[in-house]
Amino acid sequence: MAIFPQSGTAKKDSPIFGSDAAPPPVPARDTASPAIADFQTATLPTPPQAAPAPAARPAAPSGKESIIAADLTIEGKIEGSGDIRIAGRFKGDVNVQGDLTIEHGAKLNGGVRAKQVLVSGELEGNIESASLVELRDSAVLTGDLKAGSLTVAKGSRIRGHIECGWDDVAAPASNGSGAAKDKAANDKSSA
Repeated sequence: MAIFPQSGTAKKDSPIFGSDAAPPPVPARDTASPAIADFQTATLPTPPQAAPAPAARPAAPSGKESIIAADLTIEGKIEGSGDIRIAGRFKGDVNVQGDLTIEHGAKLNGGVRAKQVLVSGELEGNIESASLVELRDSAVLTGDLKAGSLTVAKGSRIRGHIECGWDDVAAPASNGSGAAKDKAANDKSSA
């Protein structure tokens, strides 16, 4: 059955199906029935409201983490404010204001300065400054360690000098004044 436009009053309100042509002009109507323009405007797609979604995205974790993958070997120097996760091999110094994680099977050869250092792999170098150092059961540390606190798991290995729990500000002041007193005492005894 084909649908043809007809001039009867019953067919005026029915839409024309299968046609992309513009609808025929509509004669004036009473205000009780909606106009075709109102109907078409209501069906037009509105712009997606997804624009505010990117604004919510920065609410994700504020720290940035850079990863050296297990199949990478890198030589150089790392400096920055984010977190570093080493799963491969890195040769060089790491100086970050964030956390450093050395994964199981990973190896770092170099000095470390970080907020927290979590070691499951191998570190060959000194940890010069950290508020927290955690050596997990598979950790191997060959070098000196200076940290606010230290956690050592059973099975980890350490070879080096450890300074833990000392206030960094008070230690140099007392050492410096003590060294000055020793030098002054030596100078008096030599004279």
